[in-house]
Amino acid sequence: MYEIYKETTFSGAHRLREYKGRCEDLHGHNWKVRVFVGAEELDKLGMVVDFKVLKKMMEETIDKLDHKYLNEVSPFDSINPSAENIARYLYDELSLKLNNERVKVVKVMVWESENSCAIYK
Repeated sequence: MYEIYKETTFSGAHRLREYKGRCEDLHGHNWKVRVFVGAEELDKLGMVVDFKVLKKMMEETIDKLDHKYLNEVSPFDSINPSAENIARYLYDELSLKLNNERVKVVKVMVWESENSCAIYK
């Protein structure tokens, strides 16, 4: 299988409900996101998907989170905006936009700090 990835960042504040510790308080992160897309076969141009197309779809999806209080953005108004849940959300949203008979989102990685990353695949 061929795989490509595209990386981007966004800024967002959150608090983890019912967390016993400092993360229950409002705080922010400069999140880093890496989206992996795969295909068994390349398109007629020799690509999994054009990086420009992937970038546009990522920007459209992540724009809903950028510079927001994540606890007020659906679905995080009802589930905790943890790195794990954000990775799952981005995976699901991007899969709706990108997946077809040839291409699929393979995994999404979300860093809330330089040393802490969640992966959903």
